[in-house]
Amino acid sequence: MTHAMLKGSNVPLDATAVRAVLRWTTGQGVPDVDASALLLGTDGRVRSDEDFVFYNQPRHPSGKVWRLGKKRVAEGLTDTVQTDLAGLEPAVGRILLVASADDVAFERVQSLRILLYDATVADAEPLAYFDITPETGEETALICGELYRRGGGWKFRALGEGYTNGLQGLATDFGISVDESEAAASSPEASEASEASEALTQAQAQVPDVSVPLPPEQPTSAVPSQPVYDYPLAPPAQPPAQPPAQPAYGYPQPTGRPAYGYPHPQQPPVTTGAAPAYGYPQPTGALPDTGFEMPPQGPQFIGR
Repeated sequence: MTHAMLKGSNVPLDATAVRAVLRWTTGQGVPDVDASALLLGTDGRVRSDEDFVFYNQPRHPSGKVWRLGKKRVAEGLTDTVQTDLAGLEPAVGRILLVASADDVAFERVQSLRILLYDATVADAEPLAYFDITPETGEETALICGELYRRGGGWKFRALGEGYTNGLQGLATDFGISVDESEAAASSPEASEASEASEALTQAQAQVPDVSVPLPPEQPTSAVPSQPVYDYPLAPPAQPPAQPPAQPAYGYPQPTGRPAYGYPHPQQPPVTTGAAPAYGYPQPTGALPDTGFEMPPQGPQFIGR
């Protein structure tokens, strides 16, 4: 017999192992739902982070609680957590069965239901089910129900309690330590900044490209090799001119003696004592005797 449960009601469980199945209807805009479980001690808190079974830690170290994963059925999608009640250590007094929607409000999740099956019987009818209706619709994580010890057996209670700060906020309330960097990343301020950044990226993607291309004749390389916009390129740098071997007022000179900047024909070598005086050539020795005599003095010179 299947029990249709109301919020706050409970039902005894005779099964030694149960499957808790979350089921919801898929559709456009419907978020994905994840099932998880928290194993609580007698003080109502986890003993360590290992008591949190979820998508990043799908199996408890004891091997008595684990996730079976998602499955598509005629009514939609399911995600399942299975528990070996008979094998649980006495220190575990309660197991919370949780649904989370990755920070998406549950008002967008349609026909959310949790069903309990006897895991030892194949193809059996559900032992109980509970249709979960969020109180505000803004919840991003829900405690769908709990398995708890009563006397020597176990019971299931339908809860439907919601959290607006997601699976992280719910787990923190029961003693799970959360990395501060992850908490900052999932804070409302970080979410708003992420949404603003995404909106800016989308806006930039919608702006048409209005950049003006270069004229066809212009190169696109960083260093042009042709004149740009009709201006000639500067000539390449030339090495500095070498000074003349012998300065001569700007005119090249022959290897002979310079003469105030004008080239002169090469002169024959001059012997000692034969150098010209004041620019006129001089005899190189005594005049030869040619028999020439001075004429006699005239009478005008005699007796004077």
